Amino acid sequence: MTRPFPSLAATSADPLTPQWLLPPDHQLTLAGALFLIECGGVHPGLTDKDTLIQFTQVEKSFGSKVIYRGLDLSIRRGEVFTVLGGSGVGKSVMLKMLIGLLKADAGHIYFSGDDVTQMNERQLAVVRQRIAMLFQSGALFDSLTVGRNVRYGLDEHFHSTMSESEKQDRVAWALGLVGLPGVEEMWPADLSGGMRKRVGLARAIAVQPEVVLYDEPTTGLDPINTARVNHMIMGLQERLNFTSVVVTHDMKSAFTISDRLAMVHSGRIIHSGTPEEFRNCSDRRVTDFIEGVAPVREDVETLLNG
Repeated sequence: MTRPFPSLAATSADPLTPQWLLPPDHQLTLAGALFLIECGGVHPGLTDKDTLIQFTQVEKSFGSKVIYRGLDLSIRRGEVFTVLGGSGVGKSVMLKMLIGLLKADAGHIYFSGDDVTQMNERQLAVVRQRIAMLFQSGALFDSLTVGRNVRYGLDEHFHSTMSESEKQDRVAWALGLVGLPGVEEMWPADLSGGMRKRVGLARAIAVQPEVVLYDEPTTGLDPINTARVNHMIMGLQERLNFTSVVVTHDMKSAFTISDRLAMVHSGRIIHSGTPEEFRNCSDRRVTDFIEGVAPVREDVETLLNG
């Protein structure tokens, strides 16, 4: 589903409402055309107006451990896109490369037409205003109240453009959206695991981002809280019209929330498509993952390294 493209800008007249802007137009140069021919990719903003994020021939290793070898992936603006794969395949690494927390060894990562791999820290700081991330544990600061945790991004990025009352209003708005109104004075230690995830989500949406990255949002949650988080992801997507990128190995959640999915295996995307296309996929690697079927012949070394 295609939705409007949100910008981060907020006005003093209404600090709770994002302003909607389209990304700037780009012209296809000869070099850009050659790039497309050589890499077989779509440069966002150049040939596909719906593409917001593009990984092209990305490589990443940690020492001798190869994570990605020729990663190609396109994510459209306004969709819920889920990245699947087993533990340790590099799903979280992909998110961190997108916002510049980790550097790709080779290849290109485009966000709204701009190459993240070529940015300096000042430019990356602007990207991080536009892309918010919900970490696996919620990543709350135990020394700060819930309210201070939620407004952390506002203090970081909008200290000179938002007043104190506007920040307080934004915090209350974000907590209300995740079903936790009036908990500003509570401490993280007083929260359940599910509540911590929801506070982390409130902090992510408080800056009114264009993209929200969800790193294993349902890990460690019981079935009831898993359903709550899934409902919140879908509800916020519908209400705020941002782009969501989810990494998970929870197949039930993936099929519930996603417009499209992609599966990472051996450093590459081996299949992408709609939930229905995934269910009908004939690739044994995909069907085994969906059904939770381990290889019949799997040696001890494989099990220990998996």
